Amino acid sequence: SLWLEKRFGKKAALNAMLYASVVLAVLFTVGVFIILPTWVVNIFELLTRNEIVLNLLEGVFRILMFVGYVAVISRMKDIRTVFQFHGAEHNCIHCYENHLPLTIENCKQFETLHPRCGTSFLMFVMVVSLLLFSLLGWPNLLLRIASRLLLIPFIAGVSYELLRMAGQGNSTFIKILSLPGLALQKLTTLPPDDKQLEVAIAALKAVLNSEGPKEFVGITDIEGNLFPETEEALMGEKTEI
Repeated sequence: SLWLEKRFGKKAALNAMLYASVVLAVLFTVGVFIILPTWVVNIFELLTRNEIVLNLLEGVFRILMFVGYVAVISRMKDIRTVFQFHGAEHNCIHCYENHLPLTIENCKQFETLHPRCGTSFLMFVMVVSLLLFSLLGWPNLLLRIASRLLLIPFIAGVSYELLRMAGQGNSTFIKILSLPGLALQKLTTLPPDDKQLEVAIAALKAVLNSEGPKEFVGITDIEGNLFPETEEALMGEKTEI
């Protein structure tokens, strides 16, 4: 990174590292959670040629790998801190959706699990892909990989709609389908401390503010309360520090 910064400048170096990180993350995800499961299940062709069984085994193996991966990283100190912030986010969302003032004490009343969480979305993706792929037969490895990759947008779209329905919680079927995602959130969300709740409250207030009248927001107090100013007023009252 120092070489990139010296050669191309700090901004270009940061952008290059960001793009490289995204590319590596995508390759890792595709390789570990899409290609590896369908390749490993080839071993079971020696035991059965039933296409539905093979596809179901692939789906189960993919889910076990994902849950195992989350369980392993959840033991890392930095990741546990991230998961605490994740829990704080959910506390604040619950508080807001119950029409209570966004305070630390109010947020503490609620659990860290939320039906519309991204963790639940990923679990929906796993379950939907398991069910869909079981209907596609068991062609050679390259065709299986291609079909999995091509169907990612469709699976993501269906999973997103299921996530929206889960947020409404009106269907018993959807509630049951949501249970694996909620169970996985016990790993990806942890009880936050007061400082983490302060950050989550400030972040939520900033988002809510950005959806209202156009205001220039940049300052919070220790309580996480924002000090909104109109852009014109703020620009007209600059203070030298």
